[in-house]
Amino acid sequence: MPTASWRLQDAKNQFSKVVEAALHGEPQHVTRRGREVVVVVAADEYERLEKIQTAAMPSFADHLLTLPKDDGEFERIPFRSRKVQF
Repeated sequence: MPTASWRLQDAKNQFSKVVEAALHGEPQHVTRRGREVVVVVAADEYERLEKIQTAAMPSFADHLLTLPKDDGEFERIPFRSRKVQF
């Protein structure tokens, strides 16, 4: 499906067309000085993409589970003998 590309000034002047096309499932690319700066998509499409991104991120618990385990090789320093410098 081809996507539309609008110059910023044109997108501002015809914003209702930009929104209408986005609501019909056509992402609308907006350029400024010849460089793409934003893409307008329908809110439900944005929410769908957010859910995909969130699902792909590991949870904090997953992150903790990837940390190295203490297999007894770490040097143990008694808490009271630690020198703390402030």
